Amino acid sequence: MASHIVGYPRMGPKRELKFALESFWDKKSSAEDLQKVAADLRSSIWKQMADAGIKYIPSNTFSYYDQVLDTTSMLGAVPPRYAWSGDEIGFDTYFSMARGNASVPAMEMTKWFDTNYHFIVPELGPDVNFSYASHKAVDEYKEAKALGVNTVPVLIGPVSYLLLSKPAKGVEKIFSLLSLLPKILPIYKEVISELKAAGASWIQLDEPTLVLDLDSHQLQAFTAAYADLESTLSGLNVLIETYFADLTSEAYKTLIGLKGVTAYGLDLVRGTQTIDLIKSNFPEGKYLFAGVVDGRNIWANDLASSLSTLQELEAVVGKDNLVVSTSCSLLHTAVDLVNETKLDGEIKSWLAFAAQKVVEVNALGKALAGQKDEAFFSSNAAAQASRKSSPRVINEAVQKAAAALKGSDHRRATNVSARLDAQQKKLNLPILPTTTIGSFPQTLELRRVRREFKANKISEDVYIKAIKEEIKKVVDLQEELDIDVLVHGEPERNDMVEYFGEQLSGFAFTVNGWVQSYGSRCVKPPIIYGDVSRPKPMTVFWSSSAQSMTARPMKGMLTGPVTILNWSFVRNDQPRFETCYQIALAIKDEVEDLEKAGINVIQIDEAALREGLPLRKSEHAFYLKWAVHSFRITNCGVQDTTQIHTHMCYSNFNDIIHSIIDMDADVITIENSRSDEKLLSVFREGVKYGAGIGPGVYDIHSPRIPSTEEIADRINKMLAVLETNILWVNPDCGLKTRKYAEVNPALSNMVAAAKLLRTQLASAK
Repeated sequence: MASHIVGYPRMGPKRELKFALESFWDKKSSAEDLQKVAADLRSSIWKQMADAGIKYIPSNTFSYYDQVLDTTSMLGAVPPRYAWSGDEIGFDTYFSMARGNASVPAMEMTKWFDTNYHFIVPELGPDVNFSYASHKAVDEYKEAKALGVNTVPVLIGPVSYLLLSKPAKGVEKIFSLLSLLPKILPIYKEVISELKAAGASWIQLDEPTLVLDLDSHQLQAFTAAYADLESTLSGLNVLIETYFADLTSEAYKTLIGLKGVTAYGLDLVRGTQTIDLIKSNFPEGKYLFAGVVDGRNIWANDLASSLSTLQELEAVVGKDNLVVSTSCSLLHTAVDLVNETKLDGEIKSWLAFAAQKVVEVNALGKALAGQKDEAFFSSNAAAQASRKSSPRVINEAVQKAAAALKGSDHRRATNVSARLDAQQKKLNLPILPTTTIGSFPQTLELRRVRREFKANKISEDVYIKAIKEEIKKVVDLQEELDIDVLVHGEPERNDMVEYFGEQLSGFAFTVNGWVQSYGSRCVKPPIIYGDVSRPKPMTVFWSSSAQSMTARPMKGMLTGPVTILNWSFVRNDQPRFETCYQIALAIKDEVEDLEKAGINVIQIDEAALREGLPLRKSEHAFYLKWAVHSFRITNCGVQDTTQIHTHMCYSNFNDIIHSIIDMDADVITIENSRSDEKLLSVFREGVKYGAGIGPGVYDIHSPRIPSTEEIADRINKMLAVLETNILWVNPDCGLKTRKYAEVNPALSNMVAAAKLLRTQLASAK
């Protein structure tokens, strides 16, 4: 009976790693304290899988920050600005690359494929001197072995590593990253040889870029790399793991032709066409690691359906060559359902978190080997049936309203330049208006107030008074800083998606369903289990209270439908776009109520619009059509004088800029500073953008405080490609995770930079 897990969440069931990391970063604990927490987590994960009966247990899927950064460390590819000494990479260099330090900024962070996990993008060029600089993979294999668990060490494959990298600053954009293969393969050989010497019998190389649209040159790189590694890999069983989508027939042909490879890991949840490729041609004697248990959602597996898929595959690949696996690493799902003591019993029966998915994989493996646990299978079948027939899933009125959307494209009646004129008459803003993205720092005291209110330890009156005081503090601070368009700081909100989901029907919530987003940052995605509607206004009370405290415009702050969808665990019993349209109608009701309450600027964040983009180009147009349409639905009913903002973060926007324009927002604020102003190149290339735009002028994900001159320099770069009258000045993202000691001087410098440039522009006239 063979079962395998691609990877496992690192944070711990109660976010133990998060708290250990933050304590270490705040200098409240030692490196040894952090290492102890990490070692305890690793050993409990290995033991849990071994106890569950998993045969192929992964190691080196743990990370202190990010698995791609771990690979950068392994290869010694440290950018020169970190002044690395060349020894074994320690926490200082590692965390400086991840987070920046007092003197240099962090490396760029971007989305891992189409998930909500972020990785640190390697910065490479012809002059990088690669060297074996982190022995983590071997150390963790030995650590597990000492505990009596023989694991499958996991490495990010060499070709995917290069394809996920970017040319470093100063390196020509056309530089071929794949030309570095001959330089990195010797280090892979050293690592593999050490793993072999330490006793490893299997090794897993993750090559997820095989699911992307690759050209023949890129596919050829896989063939060349594994031909080069073949002799080093000999004597090991080698699993090449892919995930998140189907392989094209060319990529599949490349995969099964790789030298020295014993097994192929394929995602059969998102890769619905892959089964046909396997049936048409699977190499004799090779293993198939069949990813039938969804690593990216929280729904219990339909065991009967998976078993029948596995039996079909068994007939093709042979009984002894089929291994039951997860579709991808369980990093993208919550850790353990056992910790959900408050979740409704019926909904809970429909779910499986990482720990439960391990059990499902094992149950399927045993059933395939003729040791089916009938009781487990029949309780699973009962839960599947209850979910299909539950009245709490379907709301006829919502279904009807969403179906009625099909006849219109929901555009505002007036074009954007006429609307901006009408808005300017009402708002009377200076050129280069300043604003922030929404949230302000969430202090321990503020979190305590929210926690106590949730636990009924303080009354609603006490809670409202405390939140209003916090809003007043944030409003006064912004007025003192002389910011033009204010925000209320979102002190009442835990998370930009959870806050709305808690007030919409069709959503369920967990207490410990945390998922890593980047570094120590975790999110707790809501679960959309049924039709979505808005029973009553969600933000109007707080936004109108905040507006009453100032004469300046106060932004109403909402999360857009596509972001709510992409940052939730979404029901898998209807197409995603149908759920998105339902959410759009709920947000539309809220937008119109904010407008009635006198809020003249309303921001509808679509931070995650880009990350939902399918991995295949052929599927982009359909997704962008319904995603952009969903955004327009939310605000198609407002007056011309109501200014609609949207915000987007961490994305390569250049390929979807026309869809962004098609959203028809009045103002868009957008992440820009951490990605070397990549965004601005779109406008340099002649894309005409007529709406307001605020490319972020500083990176809020780093504690570093930028100077007035640095920010002014950034704004000048923007003015070189954008019209003065459409440019806004703002940070990259919300300020929730920062401290006031960082926020106050950074915003002060930002406003000073805007004023400096206003003066320069006025005198140049």
